[in-house]
Amino acid sequence: MQKLAHLAAYDAANKNNAGGAYLRTERLYTSQVTEWRKLRDAGNLAGKKPGEKIGRLTPEQAEIAQLRRQLSKTEQRLETTGGGTLEIMSKMHELLVSLSNSSRDETPHALP
Repeated sequence: MQKLAHLAAYDAANKNNAGGAYLRTERLYTSQVTEWRKLRDAGNLAGKKPGEKIGRLTPEQAEIAQLRRQLSKTEQRLETTGGGTLEIMSKMHELLVSLSNSSRDETPHALP
């Protein structure tokens, strides 16, 4: 189904921060993507024929869809912030080792 293909392509583009560009080239709106995600998460996009009526989400399905979106956003934030944190920690470690080595190399100053 074309909606599922758009969702997959948009999610892939979003990981590279190109989701907006994908929507512009395909002439889609974020509201459409949001609605299609709800329908997909409820299982209403798979196996439906064109023009066939689609039901509403049950409360459980809506909650599952919301939790999946939150998990996806959290994983994306972790990807972007996790690498920077490790890099900073590595540089701090190098600095501390350098300071430690330089303090050992210095001769103690004699008091007059």
